[in-house]
Amino acid sequence: MPQPRTVRRTRTVRRAATALVTAALLVPLAACGKDDSGTKASGDGSARTELTVLAASSLTDVFTKAGAAYEKEHPGTKVNFSFAGSQELAAQVTQGAPADAVVTADTKTMDRLTADVGTPTVIAKNRLVIVVGEGNPKKIKGLKDLTDLARVKVALAAPAVPAGRYSRQILAAQKLRVQPLTQEPNVRAVLSKVELGEADAGLVYKTDAAAAPEKTDAIDIPDAQNAVASYPAATLKSSQHAEAAAAFVKWLSTPEAQRILQQAGFQQP
Repeated sequence: MPQPRTVRRTRTVRRAATALVTAALLVPLAACGKDDSGTKASGDGSARTELTVLAASSLTDVFTKAGAAYEKEHPGTKVNFSFAGSQELAAQVTQGAPADAVVTADTKTMDRLTADVGTPTVIAKNRLVIVVGEGNPKKIKGLKDLTDLARVKVALAAPAVPAGRYSRQILAAQKLRVQPLTQEPNVRAVLSKVELGEADAGLVYKTDAAAAPEKTDAIDIPDAQNAVASYPAATLKSSQHAEAAAAFVKWLSTPEAQRILQQAGFQQP
């Protein structure tokens, strides 16, 4: 029996409405969809490459600024950073984590990645300082004061972390024995312990201490008693964007990138 005209009209309207909703949902996906290669279509239809850079925790603040500057100079590239202790970054690389470049806080860690990375380039250097609570309530003057275990609670990075290795290196050179209250997985965690008052002092990079001036003070360590941390950067051989990754690593040595690094307290490579 023929269906009433009203029913047919209602179904036609519903089908048209459904088609419009489906089309509306597909438009934004087409505009910003990302394919498996990590290339994303921008709003104007042009392709934009997304890079993933594994970087040492001590580069968190400066690389956030550097990444923004790089993207401004290279509008076709988006840089995403993943920050962690250098030993964690190395583990991610050897386990095949999808990334395009890696920057560690020491050459020793990078040297272990020879099979996975291109030729490294040192892009900056750093030094350690003693970080203490604001106002230095424990009146710490130098490394020797860190041995006063009854009075001073000390936080150090774990031995596997570059900052932890440098810390033990300079303490051993001065024949000082320090028993840390806590051993942290990265240098930023050491800084956090002091910021929160859970430790009285810690050994961190000069640039880390500069990132928390309102809650901490930094005590310089004489060059003769200090260690120099080198930061090598390299592309990953497994990168799906080898050319773009190489361009970013090369840019880190340009005057503009070096200006940003040195403003943050890093030394020239």
